[in-house]
Amino acid sequence: MIGAGVVLVSLPAQAEDATMVLDTQRVTGLRLYDMASSEQSGGYSVDAATVGSKVPASLRDIPQSVSVVTHDAIEDQNFITLDQLAARTPGVRVLNNDSGRSSIFARGYEYDAYSIDGLSAPMSSLTGSVPSLTAIDRVEVMRGPSGLFNSTSELGGVINLVRKRPTDTFQGAISGSVGTLEDRSISVDISGPIDEQGRIRGRLVTRSTEQAQWVDDNDNTLNDFYGALDVDLDENTELSLGVIHNTKDISVNQGQPVDGDNNFSYGRRSAFYGADWNSFESDATDVIAELTHRFSSRGYGRLAARYSDRNADYEYAYSGSALSDTGDLSSVAGYAGFTDETSVSVDASYTQGFDAFGNQSEFVVGVDYKTSESDTTAARTGNLTGSSASISELNSLSYVDILGNARDGVSGYSLSRTETTLEEQGLYGKVTLRPVAPLAVILGARVSQFSAETEDKLNGGSSDMQDTAVTPYGGLVYDLDADHSLYASYSRVFEPQTREGEDGNLIDPREGEQYEIGIKGSYLDGALNARISGFQLTDNHRAASSTDGSVSYSVDSGKMRITGAELELAGNITPQWDVIFGYTYMDSEVLEAGSSDALLMLMPNNMVNLWTQYRFEGNLLDGVSVGAGMTALSDFESTQGTIQAPGYAVFDAMLGYQFTPKLSGQLNVYNLFDREYYVRAGSASVFNFVGRPASAVATMKYEF
Repeated sequence: MIGAGVVLVSLPAQAEDATMVLDTQRVTGLRLYDMASSEQSGGYSVDAATVGSKVPASLRDIPQSVSVVTHDAIEDQNFITLDQLAARTPGVRVLNNDSGRSSIFARGYEYDAYSIDGLSAPMSSLTGSVPSLTAIDRVEVMRGPSGLFNSTSELGGVINLVRKRPTDTFQGAISGSVGTLEDRSISVDISGPIDEQGRIRGRLVTRSTEQAQWVDDNDNTLNDFYGALDVDLDENTELSLGVIHNTKDISVNQGQPVDGDNNFSYGRRSAFYGADWNSFESDATDVIAELTHRFSSRGYGRLAARYSDRNADYEYAYSGSALSDTGDLSSVAGYAGFTDETSVSVDASYTQGFDAFGNQSEFVVGVDYKTSESDTTAARTGNLTGSSASISELNSLSYVDILGNARDGVSGYSLSRTETTLEEQGLYGKVTLRPVAPLAVILGARVSQFSAETEDKLNGGSSDMQDTAVTPYGGLVYDLDADHSLYASYSRVFEPQTREGEDGNLIDPREGEQYEIGIKGSYLDGALNARISGFQLTDNHRAASSTDGSVSYSVDSGKMRITGAELELAGNITPQWDVIFGYTYMDSEVLEAGSSDALLMLMPNNMVNLWTQYRFEGNLLDGVSVGAGMTALSDFESTQGTIQAPGYAVFDAMLGYQFTPKLSGQLNVYNLFDREYYVRAGSASVFNFVGRPASAVATMKYEF
């Protein structure tokens, strides 16, 4: 049982790389390096995951909570963007905004970065950098800190997107969809060998999408391009290149205000509290390069790099107050600006299998480098109109140059420009030993050197911080029998912060640690995976806004403790029956007061996710697929605790039909019983978002 993977597989035998444990085919060694894509393997289960590791590892043998959403699960539920997928993933909470601009949380903390093939770049709602899934084969979600390979990641965990790769044989697909909420999409996906020998393979994917619009004027257009090239330099060496480009064009919706008693405005799901010139436009490009080599000594080397470039421009008006008794707003607020952000991530690692104590063991060593630079100019005003306004007056508000007014020093407008630079170099190592056949002992450590700098480009002045930190990691996995393993792990993480305290200096880096225990099961030759886990996470020094609204500095939020438990079942019960089920319980406690646990008030104590699908074969219903799902949350609150959001349960359904071996159709129905509910509680004026009403999307797909 090793970090690179001990897994149940049905690949061709390679006796020199196999180890038999408890009379099951728990395979170690080089086999997992060639893990098949979930597009090829099909269904809702995969043998292994790469998140939190450097090469694929069996889900059962990763001593933390990991979920994998496969290609089929993405298509069956018609996910377009990562935040749509996250909202239906066990243990994950999404604070909704415009699709592609939401915030994604796990265990109370936001994922502020996401990886592509293990290479990280920042992710935020403000810059609209939540990715679409056009280029993605599967999504791997680790909950809880992963400080060994991602020491500066959030405490919530790591999200890793695994790219679609060029295929050995030619294949293609054209699909189109249309929905009842003005949503529509068209995509083309072509893949296959380029030369006669198949040494060079390519893939091209494009998609244009109009997202569902249930709020008036809330247009949301996505355009995606993905190109990939895989080249076999020799029989053991491969070069992989990929380019992902995405544009977003959104009429910004900031949600609804509440009334004077802090109650939601039920019955007004389509109400748009913004101006018709509200706009968000972004352009993002990711370039990925990877060189891998398999050594005859059971070693595996990887050198990979990712360059990301994001640009976003935005300006919008929104409600600046709660609703009055007459339904008007006492003020209208405005925000405008632009952000330019670049990041680079480089990683070099070497993984080696070896024999110890008569069992297969493994070590991995590596170095990595990450840097990100952002330049943000922002202007805001709390009184855009100078008087109260009705919703119709806000919708038809004449264009106001918010950024221009702020630059001209118009009273009531503020302007800022901030440059932020983060940089980290790291050296890491991990060894997995099996002193006795059923037990794997996983030990690792990371040494990181980081720097953080923020500069006020308008008023002068800057703050910076440099430090070196050691991040330990430890885990145990014990096989109870052929199907079950107990596990326990300890992980730490630190995160440099770029927010300044009252003294004008950057607040100390966040420090967090997690203890997790659980039991995992793998059934039906690995087709079905289950997990029960408990965790305790402690967080120190998170920067938070001051409770004094008249100041601009941040405060140290003190020390928090989050405890919880999770239950998850995912995979194939039969070859025709797929299921994803998850239950999460979470509670928080302030250990050392610095601020409140305001952010955690947005998190419900209980969450349930369910999706299941059945494909009929060999009878009168041959070719028919039916699916159904539920998402349920218990009550939650706004960060101030003044707005109470009731819990809800929403049901979805799917009906599919395979007309011919190449032509298929699918109908997805959302909010089957048309429940009116709010998915997010914000403040008196903004960020109270109503959930999607009953609606449907029909999709046709032709494969060739």
